[in-house]
Amino acid sequence: MRASRLLSILMLLQTRGRMTAQALAEEFEVSVRTIYRDIDELSAADVPVYADRGPSGGFELLDGYRTKLTGLSPAEAATLFLAGLPGPAAELGLADLLTTAQLKLTAALPQGVQQTANRVAARFHLDPVGWFRGADDARLLPAIADAVWNERCVEIRYQRPTSVVPRMVQPLGLVLKGGAWYLVAQIGGQPRTCRVSNILDLTVTEERFERPKDFDLVRFWTTASRAYEVGLYRGKAVLRVSPRGMRRLDLFGSAVVQAAAETATSPNADGWVNVIIPIEAVDQAAADLMRLGTDAEVIEPLELRHRIAEMAHAVTQLYGISPIKACQANAAARAARPTPGRTRPRPGTERDTVSDR
Repeated sequence: MRASRLLSILMLLQTRGRMTAQALAEEFEVSVRTIYRDIDELSAADVPVYADRGPSGGFELLDGYRTKLTGLSPAEAATLFLAGLPGPAAELGLADLLTTAQLKLTAALPQGVQQTANRVAARFHLDPVGWFRGADDARLLPAIADAVWNERCVEIRYQRPTSVVPRMVQPLGLVLKGGAWYLVAQIGGQPRTCRVSNILDLTVTEERFERPKDFDLVRFWTTASRAYEVGLYRGKAVLRVSPRGMRRLDLFGSAVVQAAAETATSPNADGWVNVIIPIEAVDQAAADLMRLGTDAEVIEPLELRHRIAEMAHAVTQLYGISPIKACQANAAARAARPTPGRTRPRPGTERDTVSDR
């Protein structure tokens, strides 16, 4: 464990340059004192690492020093060949570079490692786009990626829910989330997130900007995305949910599933339980919970309960069916269904499907 951390510290100093003991301690989740001991171990092994004191100080490798401990293990090399990477790379305009890099890496790997890498590529595939969705419009992505890389300001026209606004942004990074690309950029001195597909057009300017030295894209995205999810929920609802309804709560995300699991009461004779879940605005929550159909009943708040009743009544009016007739039709349809286990598919009618979506 310690040897691995020493090597990782060495690689970090080589790739990132000067780092403080506190930053290294946070990176490896150890104490600052442990980092000082690790630096002493590296120095004892003739690694030319030195410390600068003061507010802007830290540990740094001697100029020009490059470690030769860069060999990839078979497992590490294999991960670089996960199938599916060419898709996002092509959207960034990097497909040819990725293909060339993989070919060069394959040629440089030992024979045994090549075989492992090929096995991984043949057995694991990354598909970042959700079910029943196409990838977002990514025609502007190569230009944005170039601006991110070269630290150039970009003028954009951004589609908001009710208007189109012009913005001058300083692009800091790109994130692929669930098949959608997001631009993280400084706007008015603060890092903000913009969905790339909402950028109608852009102009990369000649004006350059200085990237904040302490900006960490992964840390920002993790914090911002969690805050966004939490900020969506403005209230709570008490539901009575069937066993099937509990399984279908994953339609609404992990926060709802976790809250339901933590607050579920003991099931009644039919397996129904009461749960408390976080909700957005009443109209949005009503539209979401309508997806559960008769597998969930809202107990509180009354405003949400009434809104769902209004929506259900409007649907029955739209189809010209009274609530009583709708219930009778549903009961008749359920009665007409074959009993599970008593029917078999006709020979030759079975087909392969993608299930468990």
